[in-house]
Amino acid sequence: MGNPEPTLVPVYSLPGAAPLIDTFCRRVSYLRVSVTDRCDFRCTYCMAERVEFLPRKDLLTLEELDRLCSAFVGLGVTKLRVTGGEPLVRKGIMDFFRAMARHVASGALRELTLTTNGSQLAHHADTLAACGVKRVNVSLDTLDPDRFARLTRRGRLDTVLDGIRAARAAGLRVKINTVALKGATEDELFPLVDWCAAEGHDLTFIEVMPLGETSIEERLDQYLPLSDLRARLAGRFTLEPLAGSTGGPARYVRLAETGQTIGFITPLSHNFCESCNRVRLGCTGTLFTCLGQEGTTDLRAVLRASADPAGIEEAIRAAIARKPRGHDFDYSRGAPTGAIRRAMNRTGG
Repeated sequence: MGNPEPTLVPVYSLPGAAPLIDTFCRRVSYLRVSVTDRCDFRCTYCMAERVEFLPRKDLLTLEELDRLCSAFVGLGVTKLRVTGGEPLVRKGIMDFFRAMARHVASGALRELTLTTNGSQLAHHADTLAACGVKRVNVSLDTLDPDRFARLTRRGRLDTVLDGIRAARAAGLRVKINTVALKGATEDELFPLVDWCAAEGHDLTFIEVMPLGETSIEERLDQYLPLSDLRARLAGRFTLEPLAGSTGGPARYVRLAETGQTIGFITPLSHNFCESCNRVRLGCTGTLFTCLGQEGTTDLRAVLRASADPAGIEEAIRAAIARKPRGHDFDYSRGAPTGAIRRAMNRTGG
């Protein structure tokens, strides 16, 4: 017998509800939602090797996730990215994707996607495609199996590559996300670019941020400005800047010689706060309006206190009104300032 159909939860806001606009005139249309703090990897720049996960009662249920995400869709969110931890390790997570598929079918949600480490992707790629997911981001920092095992502490590269192949076979586009790590993966630049070109994947590099429960001091040692990587790419390829935005923080170029797209997410060397259109919903129902600030709103308490949709909408709008201008991350003075000790696996990527 298959899984029962998930309970459909109505979208809260009435048609024509005012969009979510913060005090800096930025329209919030992009929600990143963490569905679990659990992960089957322990990547060195993300999590401690020994980590204490939250009690399951503290996590939002799948129905509660549906209610909150549906409320955001009703308020004009058109892009929903599912994250973790590792989202695909959450029991029953495909029921949540099936529930969100109704917003894709209605046209209210223009994009439903996820970021994954790829370990479970082979098991779920076909279902994700059936739910309206068109593309996935896979975190992959190295193509060397031994280095992969060291960086993830317990992952297997071949399992991730199998997952990527399954995603492509299911009709999903794959974008590779690579964290640039000084002294650890700098020599991976051209091998990754060449591999992505051969496989038909887009590729985005990300600067390591002073965020998480692992040693903040290590972040400065790991930090590699993406201007360095971009300069190395420009020595081999013709870089054609691309206009426009996908609704995320990356700036993109096209490599004229291969036609592939390369993205750069640069929260430290060239921040993108002026165009920020996103907020993050943690797996406990905590709303983070800025990844690099401590201000939060407890939506779980509002959700569990009353079934009245007006209360949830009011809490969301109040939180958006407090969205700060930008983060305070800074390495420019030789030390990581603006650091946040908040666990990344609870916040969502």
